[in-house]
Amino acid sequence: MTKSIFPSKLQVETLVVGPLFSNCFIVWDEKAKQGVIIDPGDDADVILKTIKNLGIEIKYILVTHGHFDHVGAVAPLKKELKVDFLAHKEDFFFIEDSEKSANRWGVDIEKAPTPDKYIEDGDKIRVGSFDLGVLHTPGHSPGGVSFVNDSMVFCGDTLFQGNIGRTDFRKGSFEELAKSIRTQLYTLPDDTIVYTGHGPFTTIGDEKKYNAFVRA
Repeated sequence: MTKSIFPSKLQVETLVVGPLFSNCFIVWDEKAKQGVIIDPGDDADVILKTIKNLGIEIKYILVTHGHFDHVGAVAPLKKELKVDFLAHKEDFFFIEDSEKSANRWGVDIEKAPTPDKYIEDGDKIRVGSFDLGVLHTPGHSPGGVSFVNDSMVFCGDTLFQGNIGRTDFRKGSFEELAKSIRTQLYTLPDDTIVYTGHGPFTTIGDEKKYNAFVRA
């Protein structure tokens, strides 16, 4: 369990979960004690324990995309927390296939449920006193989204520190990924913190300057 080292108006707790070391984020408004879970890929028990220790109410479960290592704990969390699960409709195929897909990688998860609501580019998700804006960022998967608030963006497997998400999986597209990064992410302020789906955090400014895969 690692707390963000970056200052922010929102509180962010990072959990590295599952065999693929996916980043799961708990994001909350300290005053209202309300928050969301982003990309609960595995280890539901750890996530629930962390929420209890933080003393917050979870309003939604959000996923940046439907690959099993980002939705693996959605089913048990939804049963326990009784909250809505939100995702983009273009990734329903991956959500529906999550259990079988995990099995092909030698991982056991409970099949992710059908989303309660589909989110789209431009949507605002209200939690406490803050909004998370939805950016459609396809390429790693057709329904990939990023969640943005003020000086932070949670982009799943779209953009990494010095790297980008794989596009050789089913329904991936390098052209779409590059377009998403250039038109949706690189247009954010340079000091925007990029909370990635795996590995260390970065900033938009650093990736525009140093990322060799997609140039600004």
